[in-house]
Amino acid sequence: MLNLNHEKIASAGLLALRVGIGCFMLVHGLAKLNGFSTMADSFPDPIGIGSKLSLVMAIGAEVGCSLLLIVGFATRLASLPLAFTMIVALFVVHAADPWKVKELAGVYLLVYVTLALTGPGLFSVDHALFGRKTSASLTSEETA
Repeated sequence: MLNLNHEKIASAGLLALRVGIGCFMLVHGLAKLNGFSTMADSFPDPIGIGSKLSLVMAIGAEVGCSLLLIVGFATRLASLPLAFTMIVALFVVHAADPWKVKELAGVYLLVYVTLALTGPGLFSVDHALFGRKTSASLTSEETA
């Protein structure tokens, strides 16, 4: 059986990661939301759905999914649109740019993939509602 203190420490790390990265991305999304009317017609359309819809989807991921990450609700699911947004930014929008321009999208992508794989940890709405199913750690009963 895993040491409960170890699990709490790991969960505290996941909490810091979720809240930190969620707040950082939330700032990007709120800037897009506040500038919607000026950006709607000129926002990049890398996947061919139109500038306005691309902007709406980016705002939905960057604001909505970031808020979900911060509280730890539907964490694995919320990580997916954010990861997709960073994949598009990294490999499509900034494909021809030098690494120093793409690096931030790569870092965000790494964090979202990590959260999708680990889940939110103990200190989350997911854990409060669903218990061990969302924990990154396994007990000896689950591994036996």
